[in-house]
This record gives sequence, structure tokens and C-alpha cells, in this order.
Amino acid sequence: MASHIVGYPRMGPKRELKFALESFWDGKSTAEDLEKVSTDLRASIWKQMADAGIKYIPSNNFSHYDQVLDTTAMLGAVPDRYSWTGGEITLSTYFSMARGNATVPAMEMTKWFDTNYHFIVPELGPATKFSYSSHKAINEYKEAKALGIDTVPVLVGPVSYLLLSKPAKGVEKSFSPLSLLSSILPVYKEVIAELKAAGASWIQFDEPTLVKDLESHQLAAFSAAYAELESALSGLNVLVETYFADVPADSYKTLTSLSSVTAYGFDLVRGTKTFDLVKSGFPAGKYLFAGVVDGRNIWADDLAASLVTLQSLEAVVGKDKLVVSTSCSLMHTAVDLVNETKLDDEIKSWLAFAAQKVVEVNALAKALTGQKEEAYFAANAAALSSRRSSPRVTNEEVQKAATAVKTSDHRRATNVSARLDAQQKKLNLPILPTTTIGSFPQTVELRRVRREYKAKKITEEEYTKAIKEEISNVVKLQEELDIDVLVHGEPERNDMVEYFGEQLSGFAFTANGWVQSYGSRCVKPPIIYGDVSRPNPMTVYWSTVAQSMTSRPMKGMLTGPVTILNWSFVRNDQPRFETCYQIALAIKKEVEDLEAGGIQVIQIDEAALREGLPLRKSEHAFYLDWAVHSFRITNCGVKDTTQIHTHMCYSNFNDIIQSIINMDADVITIENSRSDEKLLSVFREGVVYGAGIGPGVYDIHSPRIPSKEEIADRVNKMLAVLDTNILWVNPDCGLKTRKYTEVKPALTNMVDAAKQIRAELAKAK
Repeated sequence: MASHIVGYPRMGPKRELKFALESFWDGKSTAEDLEKVSTDLRASIWKQMADAGIKYIPSNNFSHYDQVLDTTAMLGAVPDRYSWTGGEITLSTYFSMARGNATVPAMEMTKWFDTNYHFIVPELGPATKFSYSSHKAINEYKEAKALGIDTVPVLVGPVSYLLLSKPAKGVEKSFSPLSLLSSILPVYKEVIAELKAAGASWIQFDEPTLVKDLESHQLAAFSAAYAELESALSGLNVLVETYFADVPADSYKTLTSLSSVTAYGFDLVRGTKTFDLVKSGFPAGKYLFAGVVDGRNIWADDLAASLVTLQSLEAVVGKDKLVVSTSCSLMHTAVDLVNETKLDDEIKSWLAFAAQKVVEVNALAKALTGQKEEAYFAANAAALSSRRSSPRVTNEEVQKAATAVKTSDHRRATNVSARLDAQQKKLNLPILPTTTIGSFPQTVELRRVRREYKAKKITEEEYTKAIKEEISNVVKLQEELDIDVLVHGEPERNDMVEYFGEQLSGFAFTANGWVQSYGSRCVKPPIIYGDVSRPNPMTVYWSTVAQSMTSRPMKGMLTGPVTILNWSFVRNDQPRFETCYQIALAIKKEVEDLEAGGIQVIQIDEAALREGLPLRKSEHAFYLDWAVHSFRITNCGVKDTTQIHTHMCYSNFNDIIQSIINMDADVITIENSRSDEKLLSVFREGVVYGAGIGPGVYDIHSPRIPSKEEIADRVNKMLAVLDTNILWVNPDCGLKTRKYTEVKPALTNMVDAAKQIRAELAKAK
């Protein structure tokens, strides 16, 4: 019985790629240095899978930014603004598309389906020319082969690539990138021909859009694409991989009818209904790559249950046609449990990171051939039993409180218009008030202080003094810049979710459980293993310290329950909404303590609310109902004069705008600049928004500094569709990843632009 891994984490067990990328971007190392680190990481990953006994090992899923951008480079689909003149895509062009440069902005970045991973959105139009411009896939295949490892090259499938693309700037919004299918297939044929010539026997096309609700013409594109590629694919075994959800019946029928395809990969963890489709009919002679080991979470697999599932599938597809696989790429989980020193032995026994999941996959494959490792399976069963019976998991008081919230909708008693009037009388803000989203740059010195405090190398008194000094500097800078509503800069927080999780019960934390979010940006998701409560105030001390340093309003900064949920590894033994309600009640206590401490503006970030939206429309309403309700729970008890902000970023919000309104926040700040102001289109189409709103005026994920004129132009576009008295001026997101040399001029230009437009509006009266 064979085994397969859809994909593997790229950053390395100690984030080696992250540091190599940042060193290269800062000009401290060369392209050769970056490639050396990358080559070593790839070799280590391939060898690890080969040593574990995996038969189908992926290549070309390693990336310096993301796999969709890699495909854009492969196709030579470089937007004109990057002045690319042809030939092999250089790192300079590649990273300019991803991050922008001194003269042009980056391409749009958005969430990869319903994960916290991001991808760079291709910009296409009828005039886009395609050419084979990045030979990464063939180079990595040959690289692995030279090590004696025959891999399965992975490509983003042609149809999913186009369905994930958008019309380029200046192109009619009605333009369908899917119309370019016949234009990109010749490049795919060139890539396939090179891989065949190099000796590849398998090729994997990732077509995850097949799990979405597709129209008939979109499904027809899959049939057309793989029919056109059939002769090129002759002699190769072809795997089409899907993941993250069930494959709808129509999509399943289309996929399993593709004559050029040898094997189908399905997520049988999040796609349990697909299991029924397979059992009701699977094409004879084809392979089923059964994704039974969860690639999205860190819990040890229930090996006995998975084995039963696999045995039932074996009866349908045949023993020699069943391949044990992960549900999706393991890039969405942490790298290796061996690196963990912070987790206690009990919790550690409940977990499996990427390296352990590779072993689980192979153990299941061996068990199917009669080579079951009894001791391994017994240890797995004991760990699962320990988790089910552990008193650390259950808190009856918390469960009762979470059950009780379902009896109310937790709306504030006064409507938002009346609340904004009451808040303005107290805050006395100018029109177009300026603010930032929360964090300020995390300097080397600041990181050193936090690191030494955690290692007990400095005292609590020394740590508190250093953090107070940093807050004071951030407050003074904002006052010098004349920002209206201030933040304390979050110097005490390395990560917004981790910071709160460390102070909530029911959470566990890793030392090295890093997961890539985008580019070099890594996060360390907490592990929610039990019922959640708040033993003590979490942010009140630092918020009140910051407020004491200024007469201007100081925002209390919290992470919302849905974002804490979606950016954590969540327990899988109860519904997600139950856990979310528990977190909401914990945050509610913090909000009320902040208000009691004199904080008049409280921001409850829900950056990941859209991210968690199910991929199937039939499941949207239920998710949005409990997610929006969870947010309202957090602030339903505050006074009308306390202004509640929320923040969202890097997703497509247009289709959930009514749910955003239903959150009933007083002010929302939301990503806008990098997505070509897509958000504003909903207001042009007549959506009425009565609360305060701050669509981001510049992209903080790029080192590029926007001019005052550029920001003013963005604000004026907003004023064309939004009332002056509700518009705020702010960046797209927090500033922690930027340097002060970038932040100061960018914020100066932002404030100057706001002042300029205020003056113009006053003059026009």
C-alpha cells in the first residue's frame, strides 16, 4: 500500500527560510546565499519523507513566497508596471510583485481559501502574454533526482489558477480570466514535456477550486483543459488534488470523467460527504489518494478510525489503487514535535505535527498491507483515551455560561447613530479622524527585552521599565505626528493571538510551532485543548499606563473571539462555535474591565472573520450567525459613550458586508488599498453603512512609502461613496512588520493628506 504527502512546510524547523529571505531583502546576503538555504531545506524535507517510507513525495511545493506567485512567474504573467522585459523571472521581479518596490506597489494579497495562509492574486487581461519564464518545477525535480529521490512535481492546476485570478487594473471588471485558458495551456505543455523528458512518472495538479460552488461553464473548463493536455500527459500518471472541503456531486462527476487523469486526491477530513460519493461510484482502474490524516490541525490522528475508513475504501477502489495521504498540504501545521520544549508530556502525547503526520500516513499504509505496528497503534489509542478523560479539558461552569448565550442576540440597546453622537460629544474628534491599527515596529531591542524576560535574564521591574519606555516613545511619536486616536504600539506582544492565549485557560503554547502566513511572515498558533476562561485581566494595566501618558484617546487593543479561534489550532472534540462562545465571554470581561479603567475607545480585532467563512455557500449563514453573535457578545454591556472598533484585513469582504454591518461595531477599519479599493464597490452599488469606517489608505505589507498625494487621492475616492462624518483615515493593518524609517514618513503623509482634505472641505462650505 502506497503513501503520499500533498505538500510540506517550507520555513524549516527553525524558520531558516524566513531569516534567509529577510537577510536577502535587507541586502545583507546574496541570491546565492538564499538559494543555499533553500537547497538545504528542500533536501532535508525530501530525505525525511523518503526515510519515513513515503512513496509519492512532492516537489515544487517549496516557495520563496507562495505557489500561486510561482505559477504567475512560470507563465510569465508579470503586470506591465514591473517593467519586465522577458526571459527567466529574476528574484528582483518576483519579489517586486510580492512586496512592491520604491516606485510601484505590490500585487494584491488575499487569503488562501479558508486558511490563514495568503497568496498573491494574479492580474490578467485580454492583452496578457504568456511565456515559459520560470523553470522552477523542472529544476527542483532534477535536484531531488540527483539525491536519489524520485518526486511528484506539483503544479497549481490551470483552471484553479485562472479562477483565483482577477482582471488587471484598467481591464473591464466583467472580464473573465477563465477566457485565457487556451493561452496558458501551451506553457503547461512545455513544463509537462520537460518533466517527462527528465524522467517524471507522476505529476500532481492542485485544483482546490473544485470544492467550491462552481457554475457549469467553470466545470466545463476543467473538461476542456485536461482534454487539451491529454496528449502532452500521455505516459504520465496524473493526480488531480483537491482539499479543504467536500467536492460537490457535479464537480466529482466532472473530475472523475477526465480521461487524462489517473488519480484523484480528496480531503476526507473536512470533506466527509466526498466519502459517500466515492462509495456510490468510483471509476474502475483509477487511483484514490485518500486524505485521511488532517493537514490543517495538530491533533494525533485516530489511527484505528482512519484504518476502518481506509478498509471500506479499499473494498470500493481495490487494494492496489488506494493511496494513503494527508487531507491537504502540511504547510498549514507546525513542523516537528521533536523541537518542542514548552509542552508538557500529557498534551504532547495528544499531538502530531508535520513530521509526525508523515509517520502516521506511512503507518496506516503499512497496516493496510498487514504490517500493522501494534505498539504504535496502542500508544495512539492510549493518547486519545488520555485526552478524552483528562480533567484539564472540561470546565462545567464555562460550558454552562456558553450554553446560556444562545438565549440572547447580545445587541447594544442604542442604535449606532445615537452612539456615535454620544461618543463624539465625549471624544471631540475632527472630521476624517486619523488612527493606526494597533502595533508599531517590533525593533531588535524590543524583541531582545521580551526574549530575556521570558528567559528570566532580566527582572520583572527591568522588563516593565523597558516596555513603559517603548510605550512612551510610541505615544510621543503619534502626538508629534498629530494622530487623533492613539495606540500603545503593543510592545509587550510578540503575536496578538499568542499574547491573549497565554493568559486564557484552556490554551497551550509551543516553542517552535511556527506556521507560514505569507512570505517570511510566520505565526505560532496557540493550541486550544480545553474549555476557555479568563482568570485575570490581560491588557488593562498596559492600556491604562498608555492612557496616562496622553490627553488624546488611547485605544484598548484586543483580539476578537473569531480571530483567536481561526488563528489557533482548535480542539476537534466539540463544535467550533461552542469554543468561540467561550472565548467571547472571556473577552467580554476584558472589555468591561478596560471601560472601568477609563479606556473610551476599545478595538476588538476580527481580522480573520471572513477567513473562516465556509467554502460552500450553503454553510455561510450558520457560520456568520455564530461568528457575528460571538463578536456582539464581547461588547454588548458597554456604555453608549464607549466607542467599539473592529479591524479586518486581506480577504474579500464584499460578499459578507451585511454581516459586517450586523456586527454593530461603532467603527470598522478594513483593508482596502492593496485590493485596488475593491471594498468601495459595495458602497457604489448602494449599500448604506451608517457606522464609522476606515478603509485602509496604504499597504503596510510593502516597504514602499506612499506620497501625500496618493493617500489624498484614495481618501477622495472614499468620500465619493461614504459620508464625511463616518470616514476614518488609517493604514491597512498593524505596523509591526515595518521599520520606523518607513513608518514615520508614511504616517506623516497620511496625517498631512487628512489635514489637506479637511481644509478643502472647510473651504468648500
